[in-house]
Amino acid sequence: MIRFIYNWFTAFGFNPRKTISGFRGIFWYFGDLSKFKRQLRKQSDFRISRLHPILFDKYDQAGIMKGHYFHQDLLIAKKIYRNNPETHVDIGSRTDGFVAHVAVYREIEVFDIRAIESKVENVLFKQADLSAEKFELQNYTDSISCLHAIEHFGLGRYGDPIDVKGHLKALDNIWKCLKPSGTFYFSTPIGPQRIEFNAHRVFSVSYLLDIFLPKYELVSFSYIDDSGDLILDQSLNDKNELDNNFGCNYGCGIFELKKK
Repeated sequence: MIRFIYNWFTAFGFNPRKTISGFRGIFWYFGDLSKFKRQLRKQSDFRISRLHPILFDKYDQAGIMKGHYFHQDLLIAKKIYRNNPETHVDIGSRTDGFVAHVAVYREIEVFDIRAIESKVENVLFKQADLSAEKFELQNYTDSISCLHAIEHFGLGRYGDPIDVKGHLKALDNIWKCLKPSGTFYFSTPIGPQRIEFNAHRVFSVSYLLDIFLPKYELVSFSYIDDSGDLILDQSLNDKNELDNNFGCNYGCGIFELKKK
């Protein structure tokens, strides 16, 4: 029940944890302000034009180098660099992470159901719905990525049509878009299979393998565990691990697949 209430608060932009943490920050903020003002009186190069309290950074770490997006974006960007495909197409992955990494060293085509107005070198954007019944691009590219995106298809979160099979339609269109022997880089949340509407689906690893193995050869499987750490190149032959989704409740499975 507490989790349910918390999710509703955050859905409307109110974060109870940050609010509580912010009260702790008020005391040191005004202490620092008073100290700084005393120092400022001794020189006239600057003046304080307004107060703009930042109450949380003092207690945070210097940066975050863990979690789903951090690890998957770096890992797949490195794989594409090494494999050097003729063309690479991305479906709905994070633009300020993975797409930006790849655009540093090569051209990347980005398909997303939402528009992007910004123009960036090496990023070719096309607005497209990959869950559409008739997707026109077939045998189009030798390399495709879809990172932490397929779990949203059909839930309406990003303006896409409500469709319980939206993820399956998108995966089928990705397969059609990929040339024979082309590579598909895929990641998605893994754990006990469920939908947390309208945020995302969480897939069991066995369910994903049932979809992929008839159409693809598995090149590699890695995952990010619930604590946000990357575990590389795991075997999928252990049934107990598969049934337990590698111990994940909300982890991230990362697949490298080759189209048969």
